[in-house]
Amino acid sequence: MSDLPDWLLAARDHWRWRGDDRPPFAIPPGHGQESVWDYPRPPGIVRDTREVLILWDNVEIARTRDAVRVLETGHPPSFYLPLMDVVPGFLKAAPGSSMCEWKGPARYWTLSDGRRELSSVGWSYPRPMAGAEVLADRIAFYPSALACFVDGARVAPQPGGFYGGWITPDLAGPFKGGPGSEGW
Repeated sequence: MSDLPDWLLAARDHWRWRGDDRPPFAIPPGHGQESVWDYPRPPGIVRDTREVLILWDNVEIARTRDAVRVLETGHPPSFYLPLMDVVPGFLKAAPGSSMCEWKGPARYWTLSDGRRELSSVGWSYPRPMAGAEVLADRIAFYPSALACFVDGARVAPQPGGFYGGWITPDLAGPFKGGPGSEGW
């Protein structure tokens, strides 16, 4: 018997693709690529020592070699950076919250330099659920409004406005988030 509420169990149970087989529309990965359709559900959480750099209009916001990638079926990874690797003074709590059935309650962050703001451009899980504890004291950024790089390669944002996955050249999709992908 689970200690999790029924609504959470139902949210976890509705996913068709769980990384144990690829759908017929999945693009076969090329040499050196990963298929996002091989990522598991619940998501895998993997340390990544490649250099991650985040710029806001050429201003460095964060740089680390201590990221973790969250690998979830059908999604490009979200990169979570240690809060201590974000340049002090830029982060400001943003209104709103959401709930991930695997990671827990999320809070949102705005970037501010005192003259301008970039609203709700990051998120974190201050009290992650069991299995996602490594995400505490880390933050992920939406790459759509920032210049994000992994080992010097510019990241493309995951389609759609909700998800924050980072598309890098080593990934094969298609990626959840675009029109028609709601049921993936």
